[in-house]
Amino acid sequence: MDINQLSNVVIGAAIDVHKILGPGLLESAYETCLCHELGLRGIEYQKQLKLPVEYKDVLLDCGYRLDVLVEDKIVIELKSVEKILPIHDAQLLTYLKLGSWPLGIIFNFNVPLLRDGIKRKVLNLIE
Repeated sequence: MDINQLSNVVIGAAIDVHKILGPGLLESAYETCLCHELGLRGIEYQKQLKLPVEYKDVLLDCGYRLDVLVEDKIVIELKSVEKILPIHDAQLLTYLKLGSWPLGIIFNFNVPLLRDGIKRKVLNLIE
């Protein structure tokens, strides 16, 4: 499955979670349920994956963790906030750069319709 098809499956899984749970829960609840949905769809994922920071050719454990990494291609950042802020976009882009992943999605579950809480970010790996 190509990355766009995979992205659509991930978005569908998140929409299913939101339809059942609705807004107002902690991010950890959405994370657990989204991972369950991904598993039901046969999608490989890792949750709470450590993300070291490379600084002067040394990998440093600074305590960063990805919420979910899907098939080693898509970084998922889960939020349950009033609105997605520019700092959330910057955070996701930094994670994409640190891991050289091509695509990231922010899901803000604290909205009436999840489609209003989805932001997709593409990292241009060509420099």
